[in-house]
Amino acid sequence: MKVVFLQRLPQGSQVSIERLFEGIRDRLGGTVGTVVHRCPLPSTGLLPRVRNGLSARAAARAAGHGAVCHVTGDVHYLALMLPGKRTVLTIHDCGVLHRLRGLRRWVVRMIWFVLPVMRCAVVTTISQATRDDLLKWLPRRLHGKVRVVPNCVREEFQPHERDFNATKPVFLQVGTGWNKNVERVGRALNGIPCRLRIVGTLSDVQRKLLEGLELDFEELGRVDDVGLVAAYRECDGLIFASVFEGFGLPVLEAHATGRVVVSGDCEALREVAGQGARFVDAERVESIREGVLEIVRDSEKRRELVAEGFRNVAKYQAEAVGARYLEIYGELSGEL
Repeated sequence: MKVVFLQRLPQGSQVSIERLFEGIRDRLGGTVGTVVHRCPLPSTGLLPRVRNGLSARAAARAAGHGAVCHVTGDVHYLALMLPGKRTVLTIHDCGVLHRLRGLRRWVVRMIWFVLPVMRCAVVTTISQATRDDLLKWLPRRLHGKVRVVPNCVREEFQPHERDFNATKPVFLQVGTGWNKNVERVGRALNGIPCRLRIVGTLSDVQRKLLEGLELDFEELGRVDDVGLVAAYRECDGLIFASVFEGFGLPVLEAHATGRVVVSGDCEALREVAGQGARFVDAERVESIREGVLEIVRDSEKRRELVAEGFRNVAKYQAEAVGARYLEIYGELSGEL
């Protein structure tokens, strides 16, 4: 069996999807031959997307008859150029549809979601919350194609002992996008003795806001795999007060490392974190602040959350997730 993984061209710190499927490929076993095809151009504008689609089709043809194509995320339109009966599409979230309005939202809904889903044999979402959201935007006749296959945590994230520094803890913030809530997190930490380490590149507005606060922060920029693992090991806890997520992989990475988590309370994060996080209302600065202060002051609460995190992350190992994708690939290739 051969599977072609079709991936976006990563931009900036956007590499989470690529890291995820690298871990899954490692667990597929020797019976699967894998090819990784990366889009040659960023997904901006009509012409680059057409060229990406043609490039994906050429890669699928080169893999030979019967190969399964897996569009791994954020380039859904590639499915329009691929053999539909052997194509899997993974949708990570529907966030763009929540941000747009009117005609623009209708166009994106059709080209980015409805038409690619129509073209595919199987669509996977990374959480039940994302599946429920996606079904709201799809015609009912397409609902049966959509299955849940969760993300997995990579094996590099292992338990690493560290005594919590209650005097001046180091908190990790992963991501700087619109949904990651950097501005509210910064305001919530204002005046609290701590250090905020941020994975990702801040916008000028974000940086100016944080510099105006009584806050010790460090911008790490884009980090490689080794740097990301080190960032978790060198922190005392993760603040992931996102206002919207399709999944929330940083929560599992913190769980696997043995770090306490302060999480936003959106549906996907509650699903993924289980009982292993101190949930806060991500749209209220005071709620985030209260959650952080409780974590800093209550050592028993920290121990409980870390223990729950270890129990929770056991459900998201790469072997189990790889087995679920392997079943789908076998189904589409006729080799089940």
